[in-house]
Amino acid sequence: MADIINLRTARKQKARAEKEVQASQKRVIFGRTKAEKQKAAAEQRLADKLIDGHKRDE
Repeated sequence: MADIINLRTARKQKARAEKEVQASQKRVIFGRTKAEKQKAAAEQRLADKLIDGHKRDE
């Protein structure tokens, strides 16, 4: 015999699992400390400055 399941409960479990996956992905993207964000911004500013310094004036 097949197991009888409640479809409403199954849908809710699936939705919760999908939300958890999305939350874990966002934690990786946005879950940086303030120091890490400042370091990345400083590195970006330095890279921009170096690129601008190598541009030719026409």
